[in-house]
Amino acid sequence: MRKLPSRLKKGDLVGVIAPSSPPNQESLQKALPFLEELGLRVKLGNSVTAVNGYLAGTDEERLADLHAMFEDPEVSGIFCAGGGYGAARIADQIDYAMIKENPKVFWGYSDITFLHTAIGEYADLVTFHGPMLASDVGKPEFHERSRRMFNQLFEPFELHYTEEVTPLETLVGGIAQGELVGGNLSLVRSAIGTKFDLDVKGKILLIEEIDEEPYEVDEILNQLRMARKFDEAAGIVIGDFKNAEPNKRQPSLTLDQVVDHYFSQLKIPVVKGFKIGHCEPHFSVPLGALARLDGDAKTLTILPGVE
Repeated sequence: MRKLPSRLKKGDLVGVIAPSSPPNQESLQKALPFLEELGLRVKLGNSVTAVNGYLAGTDEERLADLHAMFEDPEVSGIFCAGGGYGAARIADQIDYAMIKENPKVFWGYSDITFLHTAIGEYADLVTFHGPMLASDVGKPEFHERSRRMFNQLFEPFELHYTEEVTPLETLVGGIAQGELVGGNLSLVRSAIGTKFDLDVKGKILLIEEIDEEPYEVDEILNQLRMARKFDEAAGIVIGDFKNAEPNKRQPSLTLDQVVDHYFSQLKIPVVKGFKIGHCEPHFSVPLGALARLDGDAKTLTILPGVE
């Protein structure tokens, strides 16, 4: 079982970094008071304001920021300002032994999926798939339920996702138990064949995506199928697929038809409709924590992500 980071406390100092693309500065400034409302003090990394084309500074700068926040004994948690692209470029240079010696809350999603996978695999640490500061928290549509999901960092409690949260649809019934892993579908795919290839054996795989047309989702799911990811997983949690509308390819299969094609014949529980991903509200989850997916009752239960 992976190591749980220590819970956050009022007055703790937390770091903000940008391991991927440059965050929107206006949205970031609107988001910072939210951390202060949680009772946290904020330390901004250098990458947060750096711009190197579509990257938040050079690879060396973004890597140094990540290392500095984990190494700093005063910093209790790390929040990503946004996603975009670029986290995978630094993954093979990260000092995972150092992170393992300095376990702390690490929070983000989307492009950050690559770091969740890498840190989980090589530092054996539970990390958090949740809304980011500039991308989500600083936007007017940031939902009250999304806000409340940050409470799991301050008090260990089980998360329960039922149809009281949103309607869910079972594609395959049954019950699965195992670590919850995964995140953004494109980032899970991009790691195939590398040392950061996601280990899904006996685990519950979470997938979500944004701005991919049905044929593009089809292509990625087919690659995961041929890489035997669905044969090895214990269960599948299908999160939000935002803007998965056909534009370039007409006529088109619908997203539901694509998803049903790949998952409805599996012999493991598969449930779709979870508001996990590029959506509001965004149900935040600890990756690497033990979970139980009940396809018959349409529930997902996840053990606490902090100690």
